[in-house]
Amino acid sequence: MRITVIEHEREAGLGYLAGWLGIACDVVRPYLGDEVPARAADGLVVLGGAAAAWEDERSPWLPATRDLLRRAVDEGTPTLGVCLGAQLLTLACGGAVERGGNGLEVGLCEVSALPAAREDRLFAGVGTVPAVQYHQDAMTRLPEGAVPLMTGSQYPNQGYRLGEAAWAVQFHPEATPEIFASWTYESGLDAAEDLNREVKAAEPDLVAAWRPVAHAFAAVVREGAVREGAVREGAVREGAVREGAVREGAVREGAAGASGA
Repeated sequence: MRITVIEHEREAGLGYLAGWLGIACDVVRPYLGDEVPARAADGLVVLGGAAAAWEDERSPWLPATRDLLRRAVDEGTPTLGVCLGAQLLTLACGGAVERGGNGLEVGLCEVSALPAAREDRLFAGVGTVPAVQYHQDAMTRLPEGAVPLMTGSQYPNQGYRLGEAAWAVQFHPEATPEIFASWTYESGLDAAEDLNREVKAAEPDLVAAWRPVAHAFAAVVREGAVREGAVREGAVREGAVREGAVREGAVREGAAGASGA
């Protein structure tokens, strides 16, 4: 059982998710020359990055990543898109992503669960909680059929589910205080040190909010892998039974022919 992870840059890795998921991850680093696969393993996580979701010239692997996301949704592969990953999922499935009109959303911000989150496999139990943010682009129109799950004051589309097993979050549940500080280090933000302190101070609350969501996503991956394994085993058994019946029929036919001779 494995999760395919698309990492767009060294500074935006799995962070907390590396420990929380509890499933082996195959990390694909296209910025180092890795090829984006056509199909994910048992699950798919697409992380964040500095590029815009439409900047294919800046990051030439983005079209392949959108294709991968679209296929994962179509095939029901458990999928989690984070920030840029969420925006790529949105574009891949017919939604819209644009430069946000409300400026940069950065640092520790509150996000709130919408009513549909109460019945969601990942977000059930989440209320109004802190989240790490660092983005200016926004998901301005969700894909058809998307179920909004999380919202915020600066940008409303903070999280949604598409189909049975694909989720997109605009914020960064994976970002540790150290990862966030690496993002602000050369950002030129006047308030960088204050933002870093706020994120560090909120670490216990961030872990309490997002570790259960990561565990729930891992459970969805495991359930899907078990179900897929059962389907494959059933197909193998059915094929063996069918092959055995064909052989038995051939033996009987041969025996009947020999008797008639």
